[in-house]
Amino acid sequence: MTDLPNLTGAARIPSAELLAGPRSTHPPRMLLLYGSLRERSYSRFLTLEAERLLRHFGCETRIFDPLGLPLPDGVGPEHEKVRELRELSLWSEGQVWTSPERHGAMSGVMKTQIDWIPLSLGGVRPTQGRTLAVMQVSGGSQSFNAVNQMRVLGRWMRMLTIPNQSSVAKAYQEFDEAGRMRASSFYDRVVDVMEELVKFTLLTRDLVPHLTDRYSERKESAAKLEARVRLSEAVPDERAAGARA
Repeated sequence: MTDLPNLTGAARIPSAELLAGPRSTHPPRMLLLYGSLRERSYSRFLTLEAERLLRHFGCETRIFDPLGLPLPDGVGPEHEKVRELRELSLWSEGQVWTSPERHGAMSGVMKTQIDWIPLSLGGVRPTQGRTLAVMQVSGGSQSFNAVNQMRVLGRWMRMLTIPNQSSVAKAYQEFDEAGRMRASSFYDRVVDVMEELVKFTLLTRDLVPHLTDRYSERKESAAKLEARVRLSEAVPDERAAGARA
């Protein structure tokens, strides 16, 4: 017996058995977003390094090019670039967000991409349960403002943001003329982040329905179902009463 008078029958006891189902064998699907349109974009260079690592770790990758993506609400969701971004987000099992830090925040280019990914699609957050890694580049000393902001957004979109992250300070010193990242502790941290992202994705991707199954939503669904049943039962009675009258 438990003293939980507010708890309904929608509650379920978590079970380790529910975490031991069959596992997918296809390569993890990773979408990478970056937050700058500059020709020599360090957030893009860092994204390309991350993609090389993810492919080395056995992933299938897609990078979205934000050039031509309109501001949110400036056009409808049928716009070609918006549709491309949303389809890639649905395709993905994990994502990497990399932004420059500008005025102590993520860039507008980065935020625009995130804002175009819908919070709700058929009553469900289409990003929920996907893994997420966040990285940033800075022109000056090391900072974590952009990655902290992206963590907040990832949580809001019900993504599983991994513990590790990367912040590359004085990014202009960390990439050569060809845009390749130099060997450094910064590079080592990027390897750490991508390795961890793959691990968390492999661990959770087949468990998303169980991990994102929530008591409050089950309770609400049960209440709506009960209301519909009561309504359907009441209609014949009303009709019969009308016929008797």
